[in-house]
Amino acid sequence: MRYFIVDDDAVSRKMLEKIISEDNLGLVIGEAESGKKSLPLILATRPDFVLIDLLMPELDGIETMEQLRIQGFEGQFIMISQIVNKEMVGEAYEKGVEFFIHKPINRVEVRNILRKTAERFQLKGSLMTIRESLAHIESTKTPQKQRTVKEIVLFILNDMGIAGESGSKDIVSIMEFLINQNNPPSLLPPLKELYEVVASMSKSDPASIKKESKSIEQRIRRTITAAFNNLASLGTIDYTNPKFEYYAPHFFEFQEVRLRMKELEMDNYETMKVKINVKKFLQTLYLETKEKVLQLP
Repeated sequence: MRYFIVDDDAVSRKMLEKIISEDNLGLVIGEAESGKKSLPLILATRPDFVLIDLLMPELDGIETMEQLRIQGFEGQFIMISQIVNKEMVGEAYEKGVEFFIHKPINRVEVRNILRKTAERFQLKGSLMTIRESLAHIESTKTPQKQRTVKEIVLFILNDMGIAGESGSKDIVSIMEFLINQNNPPSLLPPLKELYEVVASMSKSDPASIKKESKSIEQRIRRTITAAFNNLASLGTIDYTNPKFEYYAPHFFEFQEVRLRMKELEMDNYETMKVKINVKKFLQTLYLETKEKVLQLP
């Protein structure tokens, strides 16, 4: 593994380089004392991992990561910090941090984390190779019959483990309606209107529609919450699972998913109060469904 170290503390940089070298964890190909100075060096050397301090002058760790991503850097990040702030930690994970190394630097912690991230890095490479092989095989097969919107939506919901939930039927109905209306994803009707549309498919009088709308709202929220918990549980078991990697950050606020994962890691399986953004979930699902419909022959 090839590492680049970004830290305004020269002692920390030296300690990390020494641990990586002495424990045969890889090769340190560069270092920088600030986020600003690191940008051209990282983009030129393209390391596998960047060990980056959270708090630095000019550009902090998160801002530096954002700049690197904008400029096309695809390597992994490991954050170095002595700050334990839930909001900042959540933001760092959302930006792509794999792990945190805490200050003061501990050799055992550094060694364990770098070995774990190296294993995941290699596993991702293997998974990518397998996916590319499967994609090639699929491309050579005889084209299959065109799938319906319902089949596309249920396939996605099944990936998140909620195709059998009662609210999945309501979600399918909403997606079918939106596809027929051809709304831009950013201009979806209010959730209340969508629930009423689905309710009017089985009810006729206003009172019944209103009552059914409330039931639909509850069923959909329960179903989406089940998807949230399923993905958090999956991420706890296997952080590199393709379904977790794809669906968790796209359909949910990843900071919330990480908090749930931490609870599960502490064997806390009781229901927690989570922030579920139903509109974001439905918007993302609609965008996914629409893209797949457009790709069909």
